[in-house]
Amino acid sequence: MPQKVDNPAAADGAPAESSGVKSARRAVDLIETFAANDVWLSLSDLHARTGFPRSSLHGLLRTLLEAGWLEADANTARYRLGVRALICGTAYLDRDAVVPFATEALERIREKTGFTAHFARRNGTEVVYLETRESQRSTHLVSRVGRTLPTHATALGKALLAELTHEEIETLMPASLTALTPNTITTLEGLHAECAATRERGYASEVEEGTLGVRCVAAVIPYRIPGTDAISCSMPIAQVTDADAQRVGELLAEITAELGQQLRRAGIR
Repeated sequence: MPQKVDNPAAADGAPAESSGVKSARRAVDLIETFAANDVWLSLSDLHARTGFPRSSLHGLLRTLLEAGWLEADANTARYRLGVRALICGTAYLDRDAVVPFATEALERIREKTGFTAHFARRNGTEVVYLETRESQRSTHLVSRVGRTLPTHATALGKALLAELTHEEIETLMPASLTALTPNTITTLEGLHAECAATRERGYASEVEEGTLGVRCVAAVIPYRIPGTDAISCSMPIAQVTDADAQRVGELLAEITAELGQQLRRAGIR
C-alpha cells in the first residue's frame, strides 16, 4: 500500500518548506525592488527588473497588496510601496536604544553650528540615515531618514570605513566605485588614502562628493568595535571655509566621543 505524503514537495526529495522559502525570498526581493525605485511599477516593469515569472508576480503582488505592503493605482495597473513599509521602518527606529541619545547629540550640533546634522549606520557598502536635524536656515526641509547613500561618497561612510582594516575594505568594496558627482572618489587607492587621513585627524571630510554645493564632515560614535554608527554635519560650500569645516569636524569628534561614553555607561552595545 503506498505511503501517504502530506506535502507533495517532499515526495521527490525536495525539502517540505522549499517552495514557501522561495516565495518568501521573492516577496522580500520584490519589496526591495520597490524601495530602490521611486516610481510606480507595472507587472512588466517588475518582470524586467526581477526576472520572476509573471504567474508568480501576480500572486506575490496580490498578497503584498492585501497585506498593506503595496498600494495600487487602479487606472494604470501600477504599484508602489504601501503604508505597511513605513510602519515597520518606524518600528525599527522606535526600538533602537541609540536613537534617543543620538537625537540629543544632533540637536546640540545644530544649535552650535547652525547646520544640518545626520545620524547614520553602515549597512554593507551603504550608509542608512536614521535621524536628521535640519538647519533652521534650510529652504527644502526634506528628511533623509530611511534613505541610503554609498559609503565611499559620503563623510559618514568614510568615517565608518576608516574603522575597518585595509584588507576588510578591499573585501567589502568593489574595485570600481560609482561617481555621484565629478568630485566622488572612484578608486580603492583614493578611498584608502581618505580612510588613512580620517584616522589621523579623527573625523572624515568630503567636499561635493555626494552632492554638489555641499561639504560634510563626520565622526564615528565609539561604542562598538568596529564602529557602526556616525554623525555628520552638512554645510553649503558658499557659507564655510576650510577652517570652518575643520572646527565643525573637531566639534563632531568631541560630541561623538561623549556620546560613545554615554552609550557604554548605559550598557548599550
